[in-house]
Amino acid sequence: MRFKLFVLLFFLLSNYCFSQVEESQTGAWYMYFYNHQFKDSLWGIQGDFQYRDWQGLGDMEQLLLRSGITYSPKNAGVKFTLGYGNITTGQFGESEETSGESRIYQEALIPQKLGNRFYLVHRFRYEQRFVEDQDFRTRYRYNLFLNIPINTKTLSPKTIYAALYNELFINGQTDIGDGREVQIFDRNRTYLGMGYVLNPKIRFQFGWMNQKTANWGKGQLQLSMHHNF
Repeated sequence: MRFKLFVLLFFLLSNYCFSQVEESQTGAWYMYFYNHQFKDSLWGIQGDFQYRDWQGLGDMEQLLLRSGITYSPKNAGVKFTLGYGNITTGQFGESEETSGESRIYQEALIPQKLGNRFYLVHRFRYEQRFVEDQDFRTRYRYNLFLNIPINTKTLSPKTIYAALYNELFINGQTDIGDGREVQIFDRNRTYLGMGYVLNPKIRFQFGWMNQKTANWGKGQLQLSMHHNF
C-alpha cells in the first residue's frame, strides 16, 4: 500500500511537470543507479544512467551514461571509484541539435550514521571534462546526502524515508577557449524527496531538485531507482 501511494504521488506531480514547457520551468530527470560488489573481493562496479527532459517527456535536455570501477579498502569506511561518463546535451524547444562530452572522474564515498536513524553520505568527486568545442576543463564536486527512515529506524524493506541532498560544483579553471570564460562557481543543487525500500536490493525515490548557476535557476522533478545486485 505504501509503495502504491508513492507511485500515485509521482504521477500526480508529473502531470504538473508535463504542463511546463518553458526552459526556466520544471523539467524531469529519470535515473537508474546500480552498485555491485564482487564476491569475496574489495572491488566492484557502480554507475548511473540518466535521462533528463526539459518538460517531462519529449524534449531531451540531457542523456548521461556513467560507470566506474570501485575499490573499498578493508575496514576503512570509504569507497573509491574511477569511472567514465558520456553526456549528450540537447537544446530546449524544437531544435534537434546536440553537443557531446566525455568525462573521466575519481570519487570518494564516505558513509556515516548519526544517532539511530540519520544516514549520511559524503561524496567527493573530481572530474576531467572533454566538452565539445571547449578547451579541456576540470571540476570539483561535493555532495552531502541525508536519508531519514520514517516508519522504522533502519533502511529495511517496506521503509519510507525522507531523502535530502545538497551538491556544490566548482570549476577548476575559468578559461574554456576562444576568449570564453566561466565563473569559478559552477552550480548548486538542493534536493528534497521521499523514498521507499522495496527489498534489500531495490529502493525507489521521488522528489524535487532546485539547480542554480550564476545565470539561471531551474526546478526538476526526479524519479530514481537504486539497485544493489
